[in-house]
Amino acid sequence: MTTKRVAITVFGHVQGVGYRYFVLEAAEALGVGGWVKNRFDGAVEVEAQADPQTLDELRARLRQGPPHAYVAALEEHELPVVSGESLFRIRG
Repeated sequence: MTTKRVAITVFGHVQGVGYRYFVLEAAEALGVGGWVKNRFDGAVEVEAQADPQTLDELRARLRQGPPHAYVAALEEHELPVVSGESLFRIRG
């Protein structure tokens, strides 16, 4: 199956609620490569790499978030695939 890489910015009340750790657990469970980090503007930035169906599942989980989060919107664009990236991590 084809591998894709996307950059997803998550807007809403997504900092200070365990959102990055939620994303880390979801990505690891799905076998997604990439990273997640907080942005200075209060959003969370995600780069994720997997097959399209797995990315769809990750998007669904990002929209849900952990119990105390409120996800207002996701903004996404496609990126070039990074060769050999299979692990997911929290950055900065």
